[in-house]
Amino acid sequence: MSDWELTRTYGSSSGEVRWERLGDPAAEPVVLLHGTPFSSYVWRGAARVLSRSHQVYVWDMPGYGASAKFDGQEVSLAAQGRVFTELLDHWGLAEPSVVAHDFGGAVALRAHLLHGAAYRRLALVDPVALAPWGSPFFRLVGEHHGVFEQLPPHLHRALVREYIGSASSPGLDPAVLDRLVAPWLGEDGQPAFYRQIAQADQGHTDEIQSRYGSIEPPVTICWGEDDAWIPVAKAHELASLVPGAELLLIPGAGHLVQEDAPDGLDAALARFLG
Repeated sequence: MSDWELTRTYGSSSGEVRWERLGDPAAEPVVLLHGTPFSSYVWRGAARVLSRSHQVYVWDMPGYGASAKFDGQEVSLAAQGRVFTELLDHWGLAEPSVVAHDFGGAVALRAHLLHGAAYRRLALVDPVALAPWGSPFFRLVGEHHGVFEQLPPHLHRALVREYIGSASSPGLDPAVLDRLVAPWLGEDGQPAFYRQIAQADQGHTDEIQSRYGSIEPPVTICWGEDDAWIPVAKAHELASLVPGAELLLIPGAGHLVQEDAPDGLDAALARFLG
């Protein structure tokens, strides 16, 4: 994996999932979940660091990255929670550690609280977990996704680049930004971008928010202090709702902590996962 390629596939209930495993198969397993509108690519650095001591699983959710994208596909938080539960069974992982970013945080929480997925440890990185969520742009697109889907490709590309770029505080390397934008371009990618926003529903976190007090595995919450997508006040609120949760604020980092402060995040995860 000199660049970043997911070579394995799984036929999930929401379409083909691309995934990969790194590290010693005999080591303790850890699964990394990406957010929206990203892919497992944001975890490429952390996956390689953690694979020195763990068996690391990465995957692109249906509708994201290299995984299947198609008209009528269900890519909601509810669907992703079910797919993640299916994957854990497919991988034979009874109690892995889980690291989840953004939308992936809600996916991991739903799988745990609604579908019985058991975790050894859970790290949440700037997660979508508490109401209200969704920027004005996000809501506008959700309400008019059919119109946005018809944008000329060059305008769509500019919109997606600007949107993804705003997730970083210091700014993304142009090559990294290109890689994050690429899955959302073309005949399959452009409608998929608007499909995942159209299906975003705060009700899927409202459904579990009252249950955060029942979470038993150790939890750490990592948050970029300069997150412009989900304010850092939500980090403190979430930490107060999860019993025993530790909170680590990462200076100089926006929502994409993996890109803005990789060394600080990797060190925090390695310490927490043991």
